[in-house]
Amino acid sequence: MNKTLGSTLIVAGTTIGGGMLAMPLTSAGIGFGFTMVLLVALWLLLCFSALLFVELYQNADSDAGIGTLAEKYYGTFGRVVSTAVLIIFLYAILSAYVSGGSSLLAAFLPTIVDAETTTRLAGILFVVVFGAFVVVGTTSVDAVNRLLFSSKILAFVLVLFLLLPKISFDNLLEMPIDKFLLISASPVFFTAFGFHASIPSLNKYLEGNVKALRISILVGTAIPLIAYVLWQLATHGVLSQTEFLAILEKDPTLNGLAEAIHQVTGSSMISGTVRVFSALALVTSFLGVALGLLEALEDLFKRVNIHAGRLTLGALTFVPPMLFAFFYPQGFVAALGYAGQMFAFYAIVLPIAMVWKLRQQSPTLPYKVKGGSLSLLIALIIGVFIVIVPFLIDAGLLPKVVG
Repeated sequence: MNKTLGSTLIVAGTTIGGGMLAMPLTSAGIGFGFTMVLLVALWLLLCFSALLFVELYQNADSDAGIGTLAEKYYGTFGRVVSTAVLIIFLYAILSAYVSGGSSLLAAFLPTIVDAETTTRLAGILFVVVFGAFVVVGTTSVDAVNRLLFSSKILAFVLVLFLLLPKISFDNLLEMPIDKFLLISASPVFFTAFGFHASIPSLNKYLEGNVKALRISILVGTAIPLIAYVLWQLATHGVLSQTEFLAILEKDPTLNGLAEAIHQVTGSSMISGTVRVFSALALVTSFLGVALGLLEALEDLFKRVNIHAGRLTLGALTFVPPMLFAFFYPQGFVAALGYAGQMFAFYAIVLPIAMVWKLRQQSPTLPYKVKGGSLSLLIALIIGVFIVIVPFLIDAGLLPKVVG
């Protein structure tokens, strides 16, 4: 039960992170009502796809990585494609978190030489301190995540306590400035329920206990959904579209979000609390995603018979995202958008393809996600569409979101 609780908190902690913080940045022009529709729809979709992995692990070793699962059903081609997409996705989202973490941490540090140098040093400090827990292993991540998650919840409650009395219902009733923004924002919102890369680590940690993994997913994703609804209520309620968009156009970062709240409320305490909560949310999400990336690299190296120690894996995990944060410090939302594109393939298309074959080969497994073949097809269509959304934005067929 203790491991089940820890796994549930890792799911929730990984989920309540960068994607949540990017929500107000990308939904400022959508409106609260339409944002709620998008949130619930994506929660149902991604909870469904996560449970498909539970179904898959009934017929696999507890320490099998995603590449190993894909190879089981689609041979070497499946392993190569799944591993490549997974690693690109994890690097993209980890880059966004390091970029966001650098921006937030730099706000707490004294200026060293100039703002750019301070942000880069903040990025190094962020990665070294919190990356160390990932290098040590899942047990270490579980322990520190419990402490940070509890602190994050307390900070979140304080943020809501300070913001909710200041909401304006007129702000909540505002309609989208462009209804197609709802589609454009979907890849970023998609990542807000993105913990799937941690599932292999969790299954290994739970020693293949299917029931415990299922509970961890269901409870661990329900917590973020409730938090997201309250977070959107607070930010959309306090900030009007006009004020929000004007401020974010100048600074489309997490500091920009905190500054927007400060300008509207006039309270340094509120904006400071938002910064603290944002930092804690980023760290817990960073830990889960980094753990998933390190495990994916380890699984890849084992397959090609290369022995790599934890320090080597740690360097390969953290150096590329840190370089991204150095040279593209405002790439938080952009990186999450492209991460969402890769994530749609990894979390929707891939598990559906594997479960389809699993059900043909082993139709009598004890646990099967409800909905049958029709639900698999509907989820597949949505997943493929989300993959192509960034291309439609680049082609000018859909409006760009902030950032």
